[in-house]
Amino acid sequence: MLKSSDEAPKLPKATHKGILKIGDAEIPCAVLPDGKRVISEHGITQALGSRSGASKRLKKAAEGHGAPLPIFIAPSQLKPFISNELMSGPLSPIQYKDGRKTVQAYDATVLPLVCDVWLKAREAGALQTQQLIRAQQAEILMRGLAHVGIVALVDEATGFQAERERDALHRLLEAYLSEERLAWAKRFPDEFYKQIYRLKGWKWSSGKARTPFIGKITNNIVYELLPAGVLEELKVRNPTKPGSGYRQWKHHQFLSEDIGQPDLRDHLLQLIAIMKVSRTWDAFERNLDMAFPQRGTQFDLDL
Repeated sequence: MLKSSDEAPKLPKATHKGILKIGDAEIPCAVLPDGKRVISEHGITQALGSRSGASKRLKKAAEGHGAPLPIFIAPSQLKPFISNELMSGPLSPIQYKDGRKTVQAYDATVLPLVCDVWLKAREAGALQTQQLIRAQQAEILMRGLAHVGIVALVDEATGFQAERERDALHRLLEAYLSEERLAWAKRFPDEFYKQIYRLKGWKWSSGKARTPFIGKITNNIVYELLPAGVLEELKVRNPTKPGSGYRQWKHHQFLSEDIGQPDLRDHLLQLIAIMKVSRTWDAFERNLDMAFPQRGTQFDLDL
């Protein structure tokens, strides 16, 4: 059956919800499926103290002329300070579903812009005496937003921040790791192992099998210093063989050729340089901590 052209489009449902607290104000906020952060009209109205019946009547009158006007900027005294860009952008209304309830909301970035409208009107002396308290509320909200972005506040209030971090990790792993295991190639130069043996006071011989401690050292100073989450995913893709305690492949075979492998190479070169200027293993570890004070976060990839 074909849908009628007059049928209203299906409203999106909030994927995350929360309460945005700024000072004493509490504003319901949400994140929609497309990632847009929104705050409710009712919440903004209450935060600014715009509860009067006059504001509601003004809004209704404006809607009757085809110009939706939120209650929180309905007073006619504000009109000279509201730009067309503001009306057609952040002040464009957004509706979404919260359970069975339909919520009227606006892009979260509208809050500081609306506060600025009230403050400009007060500065110009355009407000009536009873409206000054709303301008005062706008100033309080602006101060609360001075040091923290509104988007970050909404993400924290709704719990979307954790999902955003998971998405960022997914994108990092997607770029850093290879979809298929690469053919083995020598990635760790002999100099890397020679320096470890020197600093540990062990006798080096290229023809002999390396001590099993080398694997633990390599994990500690190489793979644990890759971006957070990479080593955990490598262990999943390259698990230990049951009963043997060894892995079938080398971790570096799962690093992508364009990002993961070059990053490993650069990291090894840095390690070798730090080893060469260190006289003992303890000195090397101190120098390593100075070079990488926050292990697991020092490689920031611009994806």
